[in-house]
Amino acid sequence: MNWGPGMAAGWWEPVRDYCERTGPELLAEPLNAVSNAAFVVAAVLLLRRGRAPDPVADGFAVLVGVIGIGSALFHTLAVQWAMLADVIPIALFIHAYFFLALGRFLGVSVPAALAGTLAFALAAALFEPASSWLAGRPLGPLGNGSIAYTPAILALFGVGIASLRFGRREGAALIGIGGLFMVSLTARTLDAALCPVVPFGTHWLWHLLNAGVLYALVRAARRAREPAPGPAA
Repeated sequence: MNWGPGMAAGWWEPVRDYCERTGPELLAEPLNAVSNAAFVVAAVLLLRRGRAPDPVADGFAVLVGVIGIGSALFHTLAVQWAMLADVIPIALFIHAYFFLALGRFLGVSVPAALAGTLAFALAAALFEPASSWLAGRPLGPLGNGSIAYTPAILALFGVGIASLRFGRREGAALIGIGGLFMVSLTARTLDAALCPVVPFGTHWLWHLLNAGVLYALVRAARRAREPAPGPAA
C-alpha cells in the first residue's frame, strides 16, 4: 500500500497489513514489533542444553529466533522485502517440521517423508485458491490472510491423531498445540475486524501465542527422537 506520492516502488514499496500501523514511521507498530521478542526468548530457552544433544531440534530453535527477527523487520520497516524476511522463515519452519514429524512421530522413512512433505506443500499452495473457488469469492482478504495457515493446523491435528495410533504420547501434545495454534490464528484473523474498537489491533497476540506454539513444537520433537514403535494393537 502506498502512503503517498514519490514513495519507492518494488522491494521498497510500503506495506500496511495490520491495524496498529497508521503511517510509514519505523515505530508505527510498537506492540507488533516488540512482541517478536517472544520468539527470541523461546529460541534461547530451547537452546539450553537438555539431557541429550539434538542438533536437529537446535536447528529448529535457531529458526524460531530467525522468525522473530524477520517479523520484527517487517513490523518496523513495513516494506516488500521485509515481508519476505517475515514469511519465508515461517514457511520453512512449517514444511521442515512436517518432514521431521513424519519421521519422528510416525516412523516414516526419509524418502517417504520427503514425498509426503512435497505433497503437503502442493496441497497447502492449492488450499486457498481451491477454497476460494468453492466459495465463489476470494477468502484470503476475508480472513485477513489467515486461511493460508489452515493446512498447518490440519497437519498438526492429522499427525497428532496418527501419532496416538502409533503409541506416541506426544500425539496428544500435537493436538493440544494445534488447539493453541487455532487461538493464535484467531487473534491474527480478527486484527482488522476489531480495529475500530481496538486501535492497536490483536496481531501482537498472534506473535506471543505463536512463540508458545513453536516452543512447544520443538520440545515435542525433542521428546520424540526415538523411532516410533509401530501401530498400537
